[in-house]
Amino acid sequence: MTELTGKTAIITGGAAGIGLETARLFLDRGAKVAIVDLEQGRLDEAARDLDAGDALLTIAADVSSAEDTRRYVDRTVAEFGGIDIFFNNAGIEGKVAPLIEQDIADFDKVMAVNVRGVFLGLQHVLPVMMKQGHGSIINMSSVAGLKGSPNVAPYITSKHAVVGLTRAAAIEAAAVNVRVNSVHPSPINTRMMRALEEGFNPGHGAEVKEQLEHSIPLARYGEAGDVANLVLFLASDASAFITGAQYPVDGGMAAG
Repeated sequence: MTELTGKTAIITGGAAGIGLETARLFLDRGAKVAIVDLEQGRLDEAARDLDAGDALLTIAADVSSAEDTRRYVDRTVAEFGGIDIFFNNAGIEGKVAPLIEQDIADFDKVMAVNVRGVFLGLQHVLPVMMKQGHGSIINMSSVAGLKGSPNVAPYITSKHAVVGLTRAAAIEAAAVNVRVNSVHPSPINTRMMRALEEGFNPGHGAEVKEQLEHSIPLARYGEAGDVANLVLFLASDASAFITGAQYPVDGGMAAG
């Protein structure tokens, strides 16, 4: 039931990390995939890596821009005929600093990508899915969207906001068989965590990584594929009766 043959997916933040691994998995399961990212160069590199031919579409766009969001949605529909799956994944980590030292500009940037970007994606993809009478949306939050953590207040705030957007959209879309859920990873072995590790203790990122791993009951970081497997489940017909839910993929962090 996790086959995606005949389905079309959009993945924002799709040129690297979790987005790229999810694109690879979706393509392997038979889907056509549009990956969206900020820089065309990164998209070109991802396309070479995925080597999926006509099943892959790359679109350079800023997810915090309403015009760019409309464009990536319209282009996907024009090329592939519809949107069955939307992985609303793009996000940034922001600055590591105590709340009282955070810059307003940095706060606004995190909110623009992580909250407005998710909101705009929902606003433009939902009408397509509602017209079709089906669809699955997976919003990227974080374990940081379920609990607090020091020195990353903008990021924490943004990921809690994604939960609210997920719940509101799920209720609004349920009547037309469109499902909306969120996923909540722990630290994952990606570029974002390397930046955060260095931000928490400059010059001692490896030590920070070791400390964070000790805070995870399964005693390791997750891998991008761990999250991609969960996203596949939520995208597929195997999760047909699930909407409005928050799914940790965190090695047990949210249990504490």
